[in-house]
Amino acid sequence: MSLAVLRSRALAGMQAPAVSVEVHLANGLPGMTIVGLPDAEVREAKDRVRAALQNSGFDVPARRITVNLAPAELPKESGRFDLPIALGILAASRQIRGEQLDRFEFAGELSLSGELRPVRGALAMTFAMHRQREGNAGAFILPQANADEAALVEDAAIYPARTLLEVCAHFSHLPEAPRLARYRRAHLAANPAYPDFAEVKGQPQAKRALEVAAAGCHSVLLVGPPGAGKSMLAARFPGLLPRMSDGEALESAAVQSLAGSFSHERWRQRPFRSPHHTTSGVALVGGGNLPRPGEVSLAHHGVLFLDELPEFDRRVLEVLREPLESGHITISRAAHQADFPARFQLIAAMNPCPCGWLGHPSGKCRCSQEAVQRYQDRISGPLLDRIDIQLQVAALPPDSMGAQADGEPSSEIARRVERAHARQLARQDSSNSQLRPGQIDSLCQPDAAGRQLLHTAARHLHWSARAYHRVLKVARTIADLAGAEHVEAPHVAEAIQYRRALREH
Repeated sequence: MSLAVLRSRALAGMQAPAVSVEVHLANGLPGMTIVGLPDAEVREAKDRVRAALQNSGFDVPARRITVNLAPAELPKESGRFDLPIALGILAASRQIRGEQLDRFEFAGELSLSGELRPVRGALAMTFAMHRQREGNAGAFILPQANADEAALVEDAAIYPARTLLEVCAHFSHLPEAPRLARYRRAHLAANPAYPDFAEVKGQPQAKRALEVAAAGCHSVLLVGPPGAGKSMLAARFPGLLPRMSDGEALESAAVQSLAGSFSHERWRQRPFRSPHHTTSGVALVGGGNLPRPGEVSLAHHGVLFLDELPEFDRRVLEVLREPLESGHITISRAAHQADFPARFQLIAAMNPCPCGWLGHPSGKCRCSQEAVQRYQDRISGPLLDRIDIQLQVAALPPDSMGAQADGEPSSEIARRVERAHARQLARQDSSNSQLRPGQIDSLCQPDAAGRQLLHTAARHLHWSARAYHRVLKVARTIADLAGAEHVEAPHVAEAIQYRRALREH
């Protein structure tokens, strides 16, 4: 009897737990059995592996082959285990050297010809391997197509291969056989391109509000008639955000990798996700039998733009409440759960009424007060309470439509945002939107005039405690943009103007 043990990785949310691939050859009727909670794709590996071995010139042992993927209670999915299973069979049958296999981890899907196809989540697997084996001699053998992605993890030892034969040559008994070379990633240019705010005509108040939102990482709701520029403003918002740190860029890329949508062209570019209003709750927050990230996680460290907000199913919108507060999402299933990061900025847009023309100078709106109320009530009070800035975007006057755009470029606004964000990091090591209650009491308290103004507004507008604290956070951000050490009455007054609840229109 012969046994070979190799290491690979599964995916469970943002985690990539280690998996031992144990291959055992025994006497009996020829065949292959895969155990260890495999899904259909993993069970089909026996046919892919058998064909790949034969077409690569190896012998498939005419013995009973048992493949165990341990731990048994961890679900295994996708074709990532094809490569370690094939190598385990070759090592157990002594067609390659098995004594060096424990120095590496393996992942890769095999074609019937023996070519290695890319797998999903290569970055998450490499990051987990590097973190858990730091200080140890650890390396990962992956398909060539995953090399750039996996090598984003600094100092990770990546050995890419194009075919099963190339991997086997690395472990060949013959000293003259070619060995795999450690991959050296080329420098990735970080020059994200965003649409420019200078292209937006008019709307100075909305531009100012979005500058405040970018500086403090605040969520925004834009309310206005069709054609007022809500979508145009939202599309340009990522260009105002501070540059991504190394950790943020790696986290964002890891989530994209889990979804199979990572692209090197978007390295260090803030994600901008804009799901359609027919999106389901599972698509928005993630899910499935083996959970995958949803839109809120794919927007991690970026922007989630929800246009036509009341047209979303109300139950779908309610799932945003937890990630807006916590910055992560937990998806629970009967046997396991998965955690995904979801630290995004929500930018939402909507019309003020069913026809969209409420408050327009043309007077075209014929919606009744009851119809307007029903339309706005599609957004629940608890969700609306969690949106920091709620702003009316007025229609452009006709004489402004043909004028040249004369707004500030995004680069100028972004410089002010960067300075304000740096002040926040130096003061509390987080953005103002993430301030905890104790920090709000110590860092956001306004002067006497500002406190009186805030209390008057809270009584008149019937704010909840959450709304009261969110206005204080916005006022703190406005003070940071002004370079002020303390929150003063003008900062509070501006923050109150950004808290115009829909229920009052």
